[in-house]
Amino acid sequence: MAEQQQEQAAPAAPNADDALGYEHARDALLDVVRQLETGGISLEESLALWERGEQLAKVCQRWLDGARARLDAALAAEEGGGSDRM
Repeated sequence: MAEQQQEQAAPAAPNADDALGYEHARDALLDVVRQLETGGISLEESLALWERGEQLAKVCQRWLDGARARLDAALAAEEGGGSDRM
């Protein structure tokens, strides 16, 4: 029982998708969407593609969130430094 709790509490192993750049993840996601829209694949293949798309969407969202945080930090620094210049 204790072993099961430790396994559940352990951090997730690094995902290979985490190393993808935004553009690469976005392009891979577009490819997944095209394949799903085209159809002609089995339910099992469709589910696997859907799961892959969800992973790629999370990678893209992390990149976008990081970009937003950097922009917000830059804007805050600019606002904070702007009053010292006058």
